[in-house]
Amino acid sequence: MPSVTYVDYQGQSTQLELAEGMTLMQGAVMNGIEGIEGECSGSCACATCHCYVDESWVGKMPPMSENEDDMLDGTASERKDNSRLSCQIKMTAELDGIVIHMPEEQG
Repeated sequence: MPSVTYVDYQGQSTQLELAEGMTLMQGAVMNGIEGIEGECSGSCACATCHCYVDESWVGKMPPMSENEDDMLDGTASERKDNSRLSCQIKMTAELDGIVIHMPEEQG
């Protein structure tokens, strides 16, 4: 299974293997990763799963939908060029090894 590394705001990292098709938000919530809340359960309606995709992975990401782009305008932490909603990133073999960083706050 492909892996993802979640890096919290303090720099602590946790690596998990996720089934292909599972979102990075689902993986975080199911495994108790702090820093991703996912209040809307992945329906792209809240932005509480905001994350920063590691710069080395930005160019490998699938395109962002217009809805995700709109939701990112309402994040609690600063929106950056590498901001994404983890509920919109599905794990694939191509994303094996992806690293995402959690913002300071959600909600």
